[in-house]
Amino acid sequence: MTATFTPVSAPEQDRHDLIALVAEIERAQQQEDVEGFLSLFAPTAVWVNGAGTRLIGIEEISEFTRGVLPGAMADGSVTYEVEHIAFITPDVALTGVRQQYLDAAGRPLAEDGAGSPSYLWSRTDGSWKIVAGQNTAVVASY
Repeated sequence: MTATFTPVSAPEQDRHDLIALVAEIERAQQQEDVEGFLSLFAPTAVWVNGAGTRLIGIEEISEFTRGVLPGAMADGSVTYEVEHIAFITPDVALTGVRQQYLDAAGRPLAEDGAGSPSYLWSRTDGSWKIVAGQNTAVVASY
């Protein structure tokens, strides 16, 4: 899949940087790198995890992450693919991501194995940080 961009004229370097940051989320998840994952968030970030719990501020995000990330990939892995980047302003962007959890053999999990996270990024002093995020599970059509 090729990512789409709004506006299409968004700077190539910004596109590249945000795709690389989503790849860093993927790496941190795969390697259960708590510090690497947390380093992507702004201090005042708001995160809604896959279970629908709203976490406000890096302290709550950190407490949650330290409780769930270690050991999370013991029986599999996860992949992230940027589907869309919307530049709201030159220094605020939303990344829409396709997330797929995999079993130990690298096959997609049949149940509760996909997600559709969105990350709102803000650039301060040249560095992009997550200021808000929503990790939404994808369920079969009803």
